[in-house]
Amino acid sequence: MPQLLLGQTFSFIGNPWQMPPEAAVRHIRRGAVLVENGKISAVGEAAALKVAHPQAQITDHGSSLIMAGFVDCHAHFPQTAIIASWGKRLIDWLNTYTFPEESRFGDAEYARRVAETYLDLNLSNGITTACAYCTIHPESVEAYFEAAQARGLRMLGGKVMMDRNAPETLRDTAQSGYDDSKALLTKWHGKGRLSYTITPRFAPTSTPEQLEATGALWAEHPECLMQTHLSEQHEELAWVQALFPDQPDYLAVYEHFGLLGPGAVMGHAIYLSDREWDALRDAGASIAHCPTSNAFIGSGLFHATRAHAAGIRTGLATDVGGGSSFSMLRTMASAYEIGQLRGDALHPAQLLYMATVGSAEALHIGAHVGNLEAGFDADIVVLNLTSTPVISQRVAEAESLWEALFPTIMLGDDRAIKAVYIAGKRHFT
Repeated sequence: MPQLLLGQTFSFIGNPWQMPPEAAVRHIRRGAVLVENGKISAVGEAAALKVAHPQAQITDHGSSLIMAGFVDCHAHFPQTAIIASWGKRLIDWLNTYTFPEESRFGDAEYARRVAETYLDLNLSNGITTACAYCTIHPESVEAYFEAAQARGLRMLGGKVMMDRNAPETLRDTAQSGYDDSKALLTKWHGKGRLSYTITPRFAPTSTPEQLEATGALWAEHPECLMQTHLSEQHEELAWVQALFPDQPDYLAVYEHFGLLGPGAVMGHAIYLSDREWDALRDAGASIAHCPTSNAFIGSGLFHATRAHAAGIRTGLATDVGGGSSFSMLRTMASAYEIGQLRGDALHPAQLLYMATVGSAEALHIGAHVGNLEAGFDADIVVLNLTSTPVISQRVAEAESLWEALFPTIMLGDDRAIKAVYIAGKRHFT
């Protein structure tokens, strides 16, 4: 039976980084979304759609805001249990917290439990799609995709590949990393709404032989994305320079091994040279902006405005568990704060764009999710814009859509998530 979801509707009709933000948005105060067979069939005025579809089942969300579900373009689901771990920068954080925890994921039952928890936390925060790093263990990938498939989610992810500078319990080999990744790719890519992502962790934890094998695998399967990390912290850059002294910069390492192209999703990308900015643009690569992680681990200030000015696909990411929140609202708030520290006051439309359309385009799934538009998957979040007393009193003074939305971006959390729909099925209230 067709469904009509009533409320305020919010969708993008343009890119607020390339035009006046107010002109990039279509907001209908008394709007409706028609959902049929798991897809959005129409978005428009509630009165007109009710007349046109008298048999539709109606769910009235009142004055809440109906929009596309959030898309998280970079996360580490095995780090769910170590989120908010104290006192380390990147390399020490990996050795102290991440690697011991990830070593547990050869246990299929443990991997299953964490995957279930991770996806439930995503849904409770309105994240309907994510691209995740698993661990070196095939069991972790199986658990992740099985849990996602059971929920009908559009999810991406892949087995981490690393054969050096990690504990023995977390090292594969150039050959086994290739073989395991290829087997998992063959099994899961394109199954339902799932996509496999080739996943070398980052240059310091892969030998040249493994990076060469990874580049060969991606060349054989260009239909898949490739995700890795780039230029997150100064210590990391120095480490890469020491390990690859023949390369002029960090990005050049990936270029050398065939790991830069339109399907590359680079996490962080904080400390880039002019050459690297140009190379990312020319290659058509994407960047995953991870603001809570960049602040929590003390990495630095990503230049979102420069990335968009260069025409680089740029999405927003929680980077759980280096990132300190499962909330995409909190992630947007952190992106705003980092922008302020750079002297850029990001508009609410730009923040919401990165968390939806921007991330979807960064992951090359922008024709399916990320916007409230006819033909898209009905992956939808409903936001209560008066979810707490402090937000409510601020909204009471609002004189525009943006003044009503911005308090939820800055102060909202999972209490603001009134409902989540996955392919038109309500999963969270």
